[in-house]
Amino acid sequence: MGLGSLFKRGKKEKKEEVIESHIDINGDVCDACEKCSIACPNNVLMIVEDKMSVRDPQVCKSCRVCMAICPNDCITVN
Repeated sequence: MGLGSLFKRGKKEKKEEVIESHIDINGDVCDACEKCSIACPNNVLMIVEDKMSVRDPQVCKSCRVCMAICPNDCITVN
């Protein structure tokens, strides 16, 4: 038995859990104030052509900071 097999023994492989979140932005109410995109810790939201959009929904950790800071209540995270 080599030294390498000693370190491999007993270690369990970590499975990365993928949590899919769904972000809905009501474009009729949103005035693209940028508060949600600035507050988002994962940089998920961005403004494109004066409208808020989702950059990458898989990066969202469903922390709901964007929902809490939105002055118009136009963001929902499921």
